[in-house]
Amino acid sequence: MGCMQARPVLILAYPGVQPLDVIGPAEVFSGAAQLVPGAYSVRVVAARVEAITVGDGAYGITPAALACSWRRPIDTLLVAGGTGVERALEDVSTVRWLRAAAGRSRRVASVCTGAFLLGAAGLLDGRRVTTHWAACEELQRRHPACEVDPSPIFVQDRSLWTSAGVTAGIDLALALVEDDLGPRVARDLARWLVVFLQRPGGQAQFSAQLASAPATRAPLRELQAWMADNLEADLRVETLAARVHMSPRNFARAFRNEVGLTPAAYVEQLRLESARQRLERGAEPVELVAARAGFGTPETMRRAFARRLGVSPAEYRARFRRAPVQAA
Repeated sequence: MGCMQARPVLILAYPGVQPLDVIGPAEVFSGAAQLVPGAYSVRVVAARVEAITVGDGAYGITPAALACSWRRPIDTLLVAGGTGVERALEDVSTVRWLRAAAGRSRRVASVCTGAFLLGAAGLLDGRRVTTHWAACEELQRRHPACEVDPSPIFVQDRSLWTSAGVTAGIDLALALVEDDLGPRVARDLARWLVVFLQRPGGQAQFSAQLASAPATRAPLRELQAWMADNLEADLRVETLAARVHMSPRNFARAFRNEVGLTPAAYVEQLRLESARQRLERGAEPVELVAARAGFGTPETMRRAFARRLGVSPAEYRARFRRAPVQAA
């Protein structure tokens, strides 16, 4: 491809910003500008041009320009997140600038808790959004006029894009590049960055084991481990209860109290995770994946994928199937 007029990408940083929220998207857009010469010009901006200390004082990020000095149209305005977002929210001039800058931006995006700054600027009302899973309830409480979805990696609502925490900013930036330059450039860029293409927006923010807690009682913890190793077995509540010598009613109540999920929901998440891994790493027929993951039928698995991830098993495999390693 030949040169094109560069799309200005501004990434807003502040003291206490999460460095990967800044560096990850910046590397994606800068890399795209090398694959497609002149596709983007990337600037990290802040209220003050001085080193922003991050990483417990181990290093710093120095913005390229004052945010208020940029008066031209903006293609992509991206707000990073971080532990310093609460202090940034108290900076009236930054919030005011963000509101004005959004008005001359083609699209606006946030990574992680950067969504709170978008909310303070009045940009979330009437929109479906996401943020880091641990901050979703607070974002919804502060901005009840928006719909906060805690599950996806990222969400697009018209010209507003929001993502989950930290590494999700890379997925978001790759999706923005794909939206601009097409899937081929996004795939090439993902290979160059040594990531396996962006996760689709509907992919869950974390796995079944991370989404739930280990049970406090040893028999239930041991049962959790057994379930993960025996997904093709009969994992109905009655059968599981019998394994730990409890009545189905008491077992279901104890499991939910200690794990945070009903037994059925936990089993579905384990099976979904197994199916995802099989779809990523092999070419097994969908029928075999469904059977070995414990779903029984492809239709049962398809419904679980649609409900939990927003994509079909075939779509998931198309995005995530790992290329075989070539022999040296």
